[in-house]
Amino acid sequence: MNDYNSLISLIKARIAQKDKSPLYVKVSETIKQAIQQKMLVGGDFLPTERELSEMLSISRITVRKALDVLDKDQVVVRSRGCGTMVSDTLEYSLKEPKGFSQQVVLKGKRPDTLWIKKEIVASNADIAEQLNISVNDEVFLLKRIRYVDDQPVSIEESYVPAHLIADADDIQVSLYEYFRSQNIILTRTKSRVSAQMPTDEFLEHLGLKSTVPVLVIKQVAFDISGQLMEYSVNYCRGDMYVFVAED
Repeated sequence: MNDYNSLISLIKARIAQKDKSPLYVKVSETIKQAIQQKMLVGGDFLPTERELSEMLSISRITVRKALDVLDKDQVVVRSRGCGTMVSDTLEYSLKEPKGFSQQVVLKGKRPDTLWIKKEIVASNADIAEQLNISVNDEVFLLKRIRYVDDQPVSIEESYVPAHLIADADDIQVSLYEYFRSQNIILTRTKSRVSAQMPTDEFLEHLGLKSTVPVLVIKQVAFDISGQLMEYSVNYCRGDMYVFVAED
């Protein structure tokens, strides 16, 4: 994107609105909006700090703070000498339990879910071990295809102790949003990542060729008291995800 007129006009209109939002927040939020509206797409470069400062008639410090927010939220990638680029990959945190939908929204994209299964099953030995429950204890199996801007990117299976979900139909796009509605606050995750060849099911559901690698993330999530709340197995497109592990 070389013509920034539409982007600059959108940001100026937001800046002109009379509310208490800090200036740098107005800038960062408007850039996310521009991505949602496809005014910017993955791989596009933003104007430099100096250019944004001059175009918007605001300080470079304000511009830098706005870009810092976008960088922290993994919406852009910043590199010295190259500039600031709209990210075209999904960063999957191996530590922070944001959940898929929240991570996608933070990048200015639209998440969606196609449910395959919402049913109670008896836990096998692996699920029981991961959730620290007994074999044959009842768990909800939640299986769905994840979409980003209408493009399928992963197949996810979640196993949740049955007593934690009153009505599975109350879970819409986000399991973690449902947890929050039930005052269940997830604070930590533990993950393992491996690679494998795609299964026929994966290729069929995501409409891909067999050359696309699959990354498998097995993850358990803990609440604030350290109790295990979820065991998930996520099969992700290897060409669209990067994984972030923090100390």
